[in-house]
Amino acid sequence: MEDHSLEKKYSKLIVAVSIVIPLVVAILFGVKLKDFGVNVEPLSFLPPIYATTNGITAVVLVWAVLAIKNGKRKLHERLMTFAIALSVAFLVMYVAYHMTSDSTKFGGEGAIRYIYFFILVTHILLSIAIIPLVLITYVRALAKRFDRHKKIAKITFPLWLYVAVTGVVVYLMISPYYAH
Repeated sequence: MEDHSLEKKYSKLIVAVSIVIPLVVAILFGVKLKDFGVNVEPLSFLPPIYATTNGITAVVLVWAVLAIKNGKRKLHERLMTFAIALSVAFLVMYVAYHMTSDSTKFGGEGAIRYIYFFILVTHILLSIAIIPLVLITYVRALAKRFDRHKKIAKITFPLWLYVAVTGVVVYLMISPYYAH
């Protein structure tokens, strides 16, 4: 049975979360714990971990799509829930890193610089846009509104995959410039 009320019930929460997460991340990105007298070592070990988390997310997303195409709905559900958990873990590590470390400047010159910033800007913008898409897609599945779930998933999947893959690409491009 389809549950139309579940979508309605979560719609305000989806809007709130979709606004609050980017705002909180933007604010925390600018907060350095040392500025508040918190003597904490930079968490400089985190970028390769959160980049790997992005890579795993990409693999899980593809695996989840293959699972549903092969009629393995329970596996698909578990993989999608795992992908969301990985994205949350990424976000926590990303914020923790930036609250304890100075931002790294990209040192590349010429065309590679433009390519890097294009990838970075599209990654950031789509990482913001993907939040409500993922939440709406997930709630539609929970509500068993599979017709509507499938429709939005066709938009959500490639964008989320792009965000996950470009997260790895951005890391690989900037990693030579990290302070050691």
